Amino acid sequence: MARNLRQDNKAAARSEAAEMLAIAALSFLAAEPEHLGRFLAVTGVDPSGLRAAARDRGFLSGVLDYFSSEEPLLLAFAQQQGVDPAEIERARGALGGLWERDVP
Repeated sequence: MARNLRQDNKAAARSEAAEMLAIAALSFLAAEPEHLGRFLAVTGVDPSGLRAAARDRGFLSGVLDYFSSEEPLLLAFAQQQGVDPAEIERARGALGGLWERDVP
């Protein structure tokens, strides 16, 4: 029983961290009008709806999907955050419900 609680807590913490990373990625895009414009064009999200969309886990997963499809953007964001690009992929999996094993 205690093990399940620890696993649930770990999963919740991983999910929360993934959401925070996706929000940071969205902020990274917002700081660069050219990148934000392309993102909005690709997703079809209206700038006025961006804040509301950011509350949706599926949208946040899509933000990380977008970064994954744009390697230079992914690498620049990872460097700014001081994280390995693989961490962004793990966060993407966490938001999509695909729990991956911890990678050393």
